[in-house]
Amino acid sequence: MKIKTLMLGAVAATALAPAAIAERASDGHVNIIYWQAPSILNPYLSSGTKDIESASLVVEPLGRYDPTGALIPYLAEEIPTLENGGVSEDLKTITWKLKSGLKWSDGSDLTSADVKFTADYCMHPEGGCAQLAKFEGVTAVDIVDDLTVKVTFGEAKPNPYGPFMGGQSPIIQKAQFENCMGAKAPECTDANFGPIGTGPFVVTEFKPNDVISMEANQNYRDASKPAFATLTFKGGGDATAAGRAVLETGEFDYAWNLQLAPEVIANMEKGGKGQTVAAFGSLVERIEMNMTNPSPDLPEGERSTEAHPHPFLSDINVRKALSMAIDRELLVEIGYGKAGRPTCNLVPAPAIYASDNTECLTQDIAGANALLDEAGWAKGADGIRAKDGVKLSILYQTSTNAVRQDFQALIKQWWSEIGVETELRNISASVFFGGDPGSPDTFQKFYADVEMYANNFDGTDPESYLAQHTCEKAPKPSAQWQGENINRFCDPEYDALIAELAKTGSLEKRGELGRKLNDMLTKDSYVVVPLVDRGRVSAHANTLGGVQLNTWDSELWNAADWYRMQ
Repeated sequence: MKIKTLMLGAVAATALAPAAIAERASDGHVNIIYWQAPSILNPYLSSGTKDIESASLVVEPLGRYDPTGALIPYLAEEIPTLENGGVSEDLKTITWKLKSGLKWSDGSDLTSADVKFTADYCMHPEGGCAQLAKFEGVTAVDIVDDLTVKVTFGEAKPNPYGPFMGGQSPIIQKAQFENCMGAKAPECTDANFGPIGTGPFVVTEFKPNDVISMEANQNYRDASKPAFATLTFKGGGDATAAGRAVLETGEFDYAWNLQLAPEVIANMEKGGKGQTVAAFGSLVERIEMNMTNPSPDLPEGERSTEAHPHPFLSDINVRKALSMAIDRELLVEIGYGKAGRPTCNLVPAPAIYASDNTECLTQDIAGANALLDEAGWAKGADGIRAKDGVKLSILYQTSTNAVRQDFQALIKQWWSEIGVETELRNISASVFFGGDPGSPDTFQKFYADVEMYANNFDGTDPESYLAQHTCEKAPKPSAQWQGENINRFCDPEYDALIAELAKTGSLEKRGELGRKLNDMLTKDSYVVVPLVDRGRVSAHANTLGGVQLNTWDSELWNAADWYRMQ
């Protein structure tokens, strides 16, 4: 099966939409609550979901993925394919044509210069772009005319839909950001907090780690949308409060990511104000192992960098034992119920990319102890293992969330049973996922031994997602601590397989390579320890129409289509 087959069915003519909206701004106000508060509205400076999704109300890509995973045009006239001539026969170029008449929210024209600039902005060597994997293999982005741009890849690119597709790769305005290139990017506060966009809403006030106020974009391309005149995006708190605000009190219209025990959600739904929506995609709760030394005794700028390998997590036997000690079935039972499935894979879907990897599903405390004994990690009088003067003493961090703290407590207990000492730390989600290069507490900076979180990828092809783990993408001071290779994993063989995947056209072969790459990160090296394949569970008010939960793109992907039901 070749690339033409891969692209068949990729395009839907229009987004799935509810009944037509009669008039822009006719339905008053809508309230959204994310218990992880946005800290920035520039997706290129944060890989945090709450930042990417809040920004998706304002800035948009050329194309999106609908709830089925199909590619649909947004700012583009159509999705380029081999069949329509938008993708070249040698698979080295993809040509995008913008819809005519598109305006930025400030009334100026959107042109191909903005598209090219977006690529230049992210690909700047000093920018530390959080979405750099989206531009893997790009050698040039050329302006053909005011509405046409051509992306060229160094080699044949069977999946050319990395740049400008999905909520992680929107178009930003050249006029607003052209003085914010490279190392200057984090300094452009006004632009990063209030981007000019093409989306349905415009930012009127942004209070980082708190609340965003928006109003309808009067230059939005559909004169009848959005239905809501104003929007409040409230961040912070916890999943429990967010769920209650929609399901019990009706104070909010939409609550994201109800990471709560199933019985808690069921009780909330009895309030009668709203309903939950759920779907599985590629979201995986995992533990990341730091392959570098985060010790505060090291000079600032050298902690958690390749200059210093981790004193004990560099030993695969330790990483494997930590994984073996975990009871994933119990984690699912207490944390997610039917909205979770135990997994050993970083990429659990689509099925062609899901490895047949089940060995981690059975907890094996005895086996973990035996493995550590054999590797020379001996228990001391205090029950903690050590080798050559190095103790197995772990700082385990994650974001503040009831389910995650339950997971931490259980995992700490299991690790104690194999002679590992664990200190638990939880950090406000708005800080942990915030990407502030000056903060010591971000998940990118990784000043801990292990950390736990979840993320996923846009669309149904994991190439860009897997490419995040190539050597050069490790966060470091010279890149403003941005970068997607969170655990600092570096293996030339892995990088070579990513390059092979990038030029492979056979869908069957792409699946084979994807599974192998997944296994290299998980069961072959244990630098990523998957725990739960998480179904996305969110909630909306009974009076909010047009909601379509989307696990392949931003949950707010079609907020322009939302409306008030009477």
